[in-house]
Amino acid sequence: MLAFLLQVNSWLNKGQLYLFAMFMIMIWALWLLRVVLASSYRPWKAPYTTTTSVIIPVVDEPEDLFRSVLDRILEQRPTEVIVVINGPRNTTLEKICAEFRVRWAWTEIAGKRNALQVGVGMATGDIAVLVDSDTIWTRGTLVELIKPFRDPRVGGVTTRQRILNPERTVLTRWADWLENVRNEYSMPAMSVLGTVGCLPGRTIAFRRFILVRCMERFMSERFLGVFLEVSDDRTLTNYTLMAGFRTVYQSTSLVYTDAPLELRKLVKQQYRWARGSQYNTLRMFGWMVRRAPVLAVFYAADILVPFVLVGSYFSWAYSLLAGNTVTIYDELRLPGNMVGWQLILSILALSAAMTALSLMIRFARHFAFRPRDLAYLPAFMMINTFVLMPVRVLGFFRLAHNAGWGTRAGGFQGERRRNPLVLVPYLLGGAMLVTSVMIGV
Repeated sequence: MLAFLLQVNSWLNKGQLYLFAMFMIMIWALWLLRVVLASSYRPWKAPYTTTTSVIIPVVDEPEDLFRSVLDRILEQRPTEVIVVINGPRNTTLEKICAEFRVRWAWTEIAGKRNALQVGVGMATGDIAVLVDSDTIWTRGTLVELIKPFRDPRVGGVTTRQRILNPERTVLTRWADWLENVRNEYSMPAMSVLGTVGCLPGRTIAFRRFILVRCMERFMSERFLGVFLEVSDDRTLTNYTLMAGFRTVYQSTSLVYTDAPLELRKLVKQQYRWARGSQYNTLRMFGWMVRRAPVLAVFYAADILVPFVLVGSYFSWAYSLLAGNTVTIYDELRLPGNMVGWQLILSILALSAAMTALSLMIRFARHFAFRPRDLAYLPAFMMINTFVLMPVRVLGFFRLAHNAGWGTRAGGFQGERRRNPLVLVPYLLGGAMLVTSVMIGV
């Protein structure tokens, strides 16, 4: 943020144009667009009645948690609940299903996609509600979730999603912050346009016939020579949009989920999400440019931002350590006796302060809701800078690698085959990273 302001100052006063400043102007413009669009968002309020099939793929949830999940769902009286246990036999979960008198099936084929295929094949309701096995519903989740289906143009709906007990650790606070940012900015903005690009999979609802029609493609479609088990929610959202339906967000339907308590698990989760999101962005990009250009811009920025920021950090660090002259910092008018590490640390401190101010402005709605999180803002910045951004870059490089689920024991393990297209993301990512270094200060 500090470099951006200094570059803008140099641009206005000296006519010297910096590409990084142009990039940051684009980021702020996209944020403003989200704010403007989100201000027009209103949840659906008129009631709607239809038949619903709740489908829950599960591998190995703890007994108490799974009982709570089923109990909360059954309280809301869906037409039917279907549990699909996949992978190794789990007699504990089978007994719980029998105890709660829900329909269930076991498939020895590990993987969420196959479990969804089994569940959709068993379902009879007009609306298929796909629920992660560790997601906790709240009062009114289902009745609110199906309200948008009054509009026949709506094909998919997602909920407001929050983290259980976010005060436990810095990591859970950070995860809750990210969820609330999506709830307050990205989701409402895209919903206004009817193009929520990814209906998050913790709880999503689709018209069942859409899933039936796309299921064969869902189970077999490849991109860059590889089939990815991950990002099933984004893939089903893609198919719903391409079928001509709207995908929307219903803020009055609330669910809770857990977040990793350990950094290692958080990195694995974010890596899986990074791969799935960017994989789907690339294969969907042509359609988005033609049919949903605003969505294309949002997702293009989602890929570019990590590369530009990581490349800029490399560029600035090299310039400072090599003692290269960076003329824009002359405008700071720091004390003349500052040299070497004193100067570097002063600039880094100012940069951190300006970045924190930027985040406070851009995500004010969350901090108004959880003002105590302001004290954790430096930690959030560190996680974003040294965990989230590098993981997203790594995820892009490895888009064409075969891989399994990554965070579930007994889950889908991926294919083991050579893929000559594995170099394509490395070439694209390398070009973006080199360009980002070149446009740094």
